[in-house]
Amino acid sequence: MINLIQKRLASYNVNGRIEEENALKEIVQEIILFSLWQAGFFSVAAFQGGTSLRVLHGLTRFSEDIDFILFEPNSGFTWQVYLDSLIEICNEFGIKPEALDRSRMDKNVKDALIKDTSIANQLNLSFMNSQNRRKLKIKLEIDCNPPAGSDFEYSYLDFPVDFEVCHQDLSSNFSLKIHALLCRGYLKGRDWYDFNWYISQGIVPNLLLLKNALEQIGPWKEKTIIVDRDWLVNALSEKISLINWKKAVSDVERFLKPIEQKSLSLWGKEFFNSKLGKLANLF
Repeated sequence: MINLIQKRLASYNVNGRIEEENALKEIVQEIILFSLWQAGFFSVAAFQGGTSLRVLHGLTRFSEDIDFILFEPNSGFTWQVYLDSLIEICNEFGIKPEALDRSRMDKNVKDALIKDTSIANQLNLSFMNSQNRRKLKIKLEIDCNPPAGSDFEYSYLDFPVDFEVCHQDLSSNFSLKIHALLCRGYLKGRDWYDFNWYISQGIVPNLLLLKNALEQIGPWKEKTIIVDRDWLVNALSEKISLINWKKAVSDVERFLKPIEQKSLSLWGKEFFNSKLGKLANLF
C-alpha cells in the first residue's frame, strides 16, 4: 500500500521541502477521512473548514488541520473510538501513527492529534529524515456544540479507494468562515485567503447560520442583531480596516505555490474592500 502513497505524492510534482511536506500531509488527510468513513463517523458529523475546500472543491492553498462539525450538540463526544479504527486502517497503508485524543470535557471544540514518523522510513522525503527527527502532525477538531442552521451535502472521493463524506455546503461553510473572520481572537491570513476564494466562486453566506454562530460566540453573544446584507458589509468593512495585512500575508504564503505568492502583494484595505463590494453584489 505504501506504493499507492508514493504514486500519489509523485502526482503533485512538488518543488522543495515545504511543498513536499504539504503534499504528504494532504495525502495522509485523505487516508484519515477514509478511515473515519470506515468507522461510521460521517453518520454523526460533517467535514468542514479549509481542508474541505481543498479536498472537495479545489482550493489552491494547502491546509494543516481537519475540521468537523457534529449534526447535533453532544458534550460527551469522544474521539477515541474513531482513533482506534483510524490506527488500524492506517496500518494497512503502511502508516503507523500515534493518535492522541486531547479532548477536554469543558471545551466545545474537541481535538485529536495524529503524529507519524513511519513514512520517513519508507519514502525518500527531504523534510523528514533520521537526522532532523521531524514528525508529520495533523490535528483533528470537531465542534460539539454547533450553531443551528447548517446545510449538508455528500461527495465521493476516490483516494485511497472510493468512499463518501458528508460535508457542509459551501454557503454554510462560508458563514462559519465569516464568523471566524469577525470573532477569532488572533489574525489568521488563511481566513482572508478563503474569504477571497468564496467570493470568486460566487458563494452567498448562509445568514441564518451566521446569526446563530454570532449569538453563540463572539462580541455579539446574546445580543439581538439583524444579520442581513448591510449589517454584514459594515461589520466586515470595519474588520478590514483593522487588519495588519503584512502579518496576514506571512501566515498564508507558505501554504501557496510560488506562482500564487506574488498576488499576496495586492493584499490591503483597498483590495479587500473591492472584494467586499463584489460580495455585496451577490445578494
